[in-house]
This record gives sequence, C-alpha cells and structure tokens, in this order.
Amino acid sequence: MSRPSHIRILMTTDALGGVWTYSCGLASSLVASGADVTLVTMGPPTSADQREMLRGSAVQLIDTNLALEWQDPEGCDLANAGRVLARLEAQIRPDIVHLNSFREATLAWRAPTVLVAHSCVNSWALACRDTAWLVEPRWRRYTELVSAAFDNTRAWVCPSQSFHDDIVGIYRPRSPGAVIWNGIAAGDSPCRKRELIFAAGRIWDRAKNIGVLAAVAPGLGWPVHVAGPADAHPSTGITWLGQLPHRALRGHLQHAAIFVSPALYEPFGLSVLEAAAAGCALVLSDIPTFRELWSGAALFFDPSDRQMLHRLLADLCVDDLGRTQLQRRAYEHSLTYSLARTTSAYLKLYEELLTSEPASTPHSRIEVRV
Repeated sequence: MSRPSHIRILMTTDALGGVWTYSCGLASSLVASGADVTLVTMGPPTSADQREMLRGSAVQLIDTNLALEWQDPEGCDLANAGRVLARLEAQIRPDIVHLNSFREATLAWRAPTVLVAHSCVNSWALACRDTAWLVEPRWRRYTELVSAAFDNTRAWVCPSQSFHDDIVGIYRPRSPGAVIWNGIAAGDSPCRKRELIFAAGRIWDRAKNIGVLAAVAPGLGWPVHVAGPADAHPSTGITWLGQLPHRALRGHLQHAAIFVSPALYEPFGLSVLEAAAAGCALVLSDIPTFRELWSGAALFFDPSDRQMLHRLLADLCVDDLGRTQLQRRAYEHSLTYSLARTTSAYLKLYEELLTSEPASTPHSRIEVRV
C-alpha cells in the first residue's frame, strides 16, 4: 500500500439525523483522497433527498433496514445484523471498518475497526436529568453492549473533548480513545442577511430544548423559524418549517442573521457549524461542548433561563454593529473545522491501525486543533 488513502473502507451510518450529514461529508472527502468507501445504512432506507447529498461522488451506498441500536436496546436484531454485515464484509473486503454506531463493534470483523461515538442514550439521559428508566433491563442490556463495543474495537473516536470525557465517565473504556472534531466542506461565502432568527430541532426532543425558544419567540421583534417537526399544538410566534432537505436547510442558514441552539445535550453540533459557516451570529446554550468549540465566537446563555435568552436575542436584533461582529467571528472560527482537516486526521488513524499489530493499537489521542 503506497499511500494510506488507497484503502477500502466499509462505513456504517444511519439516515435519521446528523450522522448522515457527517458520513456523507467524510465519505465523499475520503473518496476524493483516493479511498474506496461503501456506506452501509442502519435503520430506515435513505430518501431521494439524502441520496442527493452523495451525487457527484463515487461513494457506494447500501441500505440494509437493520434495526437501529437505540430502537433495539436489547440487541434482538444483533445476530441478524452480524450475518448481513459479515456477508457485506466478505463482498467488499475492506481494509478498515468505520462504525458510526456502537453495537456493530461487538461483531467479529476481519478488518480493524474504528468506532465513532456520536451520541449515546446514557449521556443524553444524564444531560436531560431523566435517568430513572435506565435501570430497566433492556437499557441495562444496551449499556452492556455499548461498553463491550468500546472494549472490542481497535480504536474509538469522539467529535469533542467534552463528549469524550462523558464517554470515559460512563463506560470506562480500556483504551483512551481519540478526539477528532467534525468538519464540513467550504461552501458559498455568507450572503446578505435578513432580519430572521433560525434554529433546528424537534420540539419533542428534550435535549434540543426548543421549547425554551418557543416560549420567548412571541416577544421578539424578528420572526423565528425552526427547521424540524412541531407537535400537535405548535407554539405561536414560530414558523415551523418541518423536516428540511439538507440543501434547503443550508439555504435558510445563508439568509438568517442569528442562529440559536438552546440544547441541553450536543456531542458536537453540526448544525451550529453550518450556521457559523453561513455567517450567522451564534447564540448558544452554555454547555461544555459549545464552550469548547465556540468560545470567543458566540454568545452563551443558561439553557434554563428564558429571560436571559430573550434579552440576548432582543439586544442582538437591534445592535447592528455587535451582530455583524459576532457573525464575522463565527464565520472565521468555522474555518477551524474544515473537512480536509477532519479527513486527514481519520486517514492518519487508519494508517496507524493498518501498520500496527492488534495488541499495539495506538493509544495517543489524535486531536484536531489549530
């Protein structure tokens, strides 16, 4: 193998959230670097809009309809998944298996595995202060499978140091893992902004905490648009846009002057990065991940303090100079999280795995830093 990029990669993913955006970007960038990548989806099959995100790349896509681990916490479908994925590994013959969910790392892969932790049920529950149900047998089984996944994989990765620390505290993996920040490809330069506040999230997802924004929206002078499904009784003061195709979402971000994330839990936050790259001023909940990634480039608020959020947004709407400065800082800081840098870090990790013995898996962290 003359160059580490000349490798075959089997990458699992799912089509229900930000993992799909991450997987499409990374897989396409790896292919552009010379790798062969096959994306294998867990859960529901991809939509036409989602497949559009791979148009123009040589990434191969296979939908499996295998159960998602958080929808099958007891692992009832795991044996079937093992058979399906073993057949795919024999067919594709990858040099590296890059896993974007946990339970598949417990399977008997021939190729070295990299497990990327994007989120987990236990850390979600802790952040939302809703943990009583975790003692149920099915969720205890889920925790056992996740712990086994960390101990079975050759290397594991988190997209932020904050989430890495959460994972270590909950699961105590045997190896220290790596931190590789997510990245996105450079897009269009920020365009002229409109008097518009934008957010993304499902109203029923407690971790997204969109209800806090819905509570303050009626008292703001600017319209508030939210990408994501509303509940049966949508709040007044917000325009609910429903689930948007990725291209449409980025179009809205290009025009929004302010982006808000009141999240209680966010292991990275690709939508925040995309908003910053579109030149939005960032107003973010004061949680460790956002402090790590966006200090100096955003305004922060206590996600339980509605009055503070209202005050920040109201002031920013009328402060043209301050808003413009914040937009510039967010855009400039977004350049830190480039897809090229992320791809380079993963290629370095793959190379270390391919040139080391299984018993000497690299223990140094790979951190994407300026």
